[in-house]
Amino acid sequence: MRITLLSNRDLASCIALNALLPLLQGHSLRVFLSSRVGKAGAGATKPEALDTLKFFEQDLFNQFVFPAADRGESQAALQTFKGLERFLEEPIEELNDINGDGLARFAATAPDLVLSIRYGVILREVAIAVPGKGVINLHSGRLPNYKGVMATFRALMHGDSELNMTLHTIDDSGIDTGKILGYSTLEVDTSRSYLWHVLGLYEQGCELLAQAVAKVAAGEALAGVEQATLANAGRYFTFPTQEELTAFTNQGWRLVDSDEVLALARQFTTNE
Repeated sequence: MRITLLSNRDLASCIALNALLPLLQGHSLRVFLSSRVGKAGAGATKPEALDTLKFFEQDLFNQFVFPAADRGESQAALQTFKGLERFLEEPIEELNDINGDGLARFAATAPDLVLSIRYGVILREVAIAVPGKGVINLHSGRLPNYKGVMATFRALMHGDSELNMTLHTIDDSGIDTGKILGYSTLEVDTSRSYLWHVLGLYEQGCELLAQAVAKVAAGEALAGVEQATLANAGRYFTFPTQEELTAFTNQGWRLVDSDEVLALARQFTTNE
């Protein structure tokens, strides 16, 4: 099949593509990345802690770790976005206007199936209609409980002992409203940070996604559960407020742990 992947230029997306692309060999693969989540300037009034999180999720790796890794050996344990191009038909491209001027460039990949992981733009009907076999998304939270951004933050703050990644279809421009195809799980480790838990969700989540792709390729229909049939309607969450971030810290949680990030950065430069 021809598969086009939509992702974001951040650390978690890179980790996800490291897990997923090797599982999709045998298909014709293209990747587009958004450069941000939401509109430019949307984060201007966010709490300082979220700016710090953005630095570790995006700026540190995009501006320092990845360029340094790309100048070194290519046999590292984790590949940068550039290193991942070995799995693709064409180099990775940036695409932030998929519903407008960028639609033709997206449609030119003629995808049978589209996979979305952390893509920063809401797909509208014109984009959703492009692939003949539909759009599948990985959401780093349990649906319908935690819709929206930073779902893992909400689950940790709520005291959940287990985190979930939800595989679901994208059928319209609603956010996290598609049919649920399945869940993967990760046990909460109270000694670890929020970011560690987010990244940890993607290994099993990408395995779940690859299994769904194999079914589609075999001509099988994906059995999904309509969220409207579930007793729990869930809730849509935006970025946490300063008060919520303070409560999170008071519960003993950290958004980021520098030792965890350092250990991860080493994996992009060494084969350890």
